[in-house]
Amino acid sequence: MSKRIAQIAVFTALALIFSYIEAIIPVNISVPGVKLGLANIVIVTALYFFGAKEAVGISLIRVVIIGLLFGNVLSLVYSFTGAVLSLAGMIICKRLKLTIIGVSAVGGVLHNIGQLFAAVVILQSPEIINYYPVLFISGLLTGILIGIISSKIVKAISKYNEKEKPE
Repeated sequence: MSKRIAQIAVFTALALIFSYIEAIIPVNISVPGVKLGLANIVIVTALYFFGAKEAVGISLIRVVIIGLLFGNVLSLVYSFTGAVLSLAGMIICKRLKLTIIGVSAVGGVLHNIGQLFAAVVILQSPEIINYYPVLFISGLLTGILIGIISSKIVKAISKYNEKEKPE
């Protein structure tokens, strides 16, 4: 049990590090609000390596800590809304046996939809919905990229765990 807790702590630390890197080294995609979502590599991997409960815990801890350190109340609300919708969709899609890439792509799109919904509610501006196509495409593309990377990591971890089992 203590090995599992240590592994979850390492995953949480990695998610925080990836979020920090993304916060201090912004990737200029020329589209406001679009990010790669590097921390989602950790979240998707955790979903497959540990399970839903642990992935949710890691994600929510990351959102709160990064929001408190580098954001404000609004960024925390946007991140939280996106993370919750994304996680719910990824958990459902994983149970439906979608591939890791498919699960991640759904997560990327739903994260952006969650943030868009939060923006509409907070700003009281339904016109923001017009930004949906851009966020859909960016969420899909980054989700696919994150899924490809996560898939390779999950395979590597699985191979490592197979080698470590006693004969």
